[in-house]
Amino acid sequence: MQTVKNFSDAELITALKTGANIDNAVGFIYRSYYRMLENYVLTNSGNEMDAEDIIQEVLVVFIDIVQTQRYRNEASVRSFLYTLTRNLWISELRKRTSDSKRDGLFEENREKEEEDVSNLLIYKEAQVLIAELFERMGEKCKQILTLFYYENLSMKEILTQTSYENEQVLRNRKYKCLKELTDIIQQSPTISNSVKSALQRSK
Repeated sequence: MQTVKNFSDAELITALKTGANIDNAVGFIYRSYYRMLENYVLTNSGNEMDAEDIIQEVLVVFIDIVQTQRYRNEASVRSFLYTLTRNLWISELRKRTSDSKRDGLFEENREKEEEDVSNLLIYKEAQVLIAELFERMGEKCKQILTLFYYENLSMKEILTQTSYENEQVLRNRKYKCLKELTDIIQQSPTISNSVKSALQRSK
């Protein structure tokens, strides 16, 4: 039966630095410190899989630090491993929070874009339908409503393109045209629902 070797801090660092007996050294780290490091992750919003991943990363980082002679013996191996685990886990939690916010923002923007596209399609369909309805009206009404709703002209601008005496006369005529259009629309509930949004333009 193989004897399980225990290591002092100095022996552990030597084994990791030289590569001699490194398997036993790594095994010793797992036996001696895994539960302590795992407990830190588990008590700070992590699970067993998180702990396993972080501890593996800690071990890789620790060996690299030792082998590149950046370990200064200013703290015990136990304390150094604990500090590494804490720092790496805090970094991971921050990353997850950032990712979660970014995903949430993306989802929010995606839903808004889908809603905007859907509304645009509905609006365009309504505009086509309204244009067809305009064809069923007299030329004067068709001209006024087209200039107002499709070319987005003000009443003052429309006045310059028509033969009405003043804006008030033009507004009265526009009102009568809208009343005529409303009567046509109300004859069909389907048409009414389709074009309602298209007429929500501020006056």
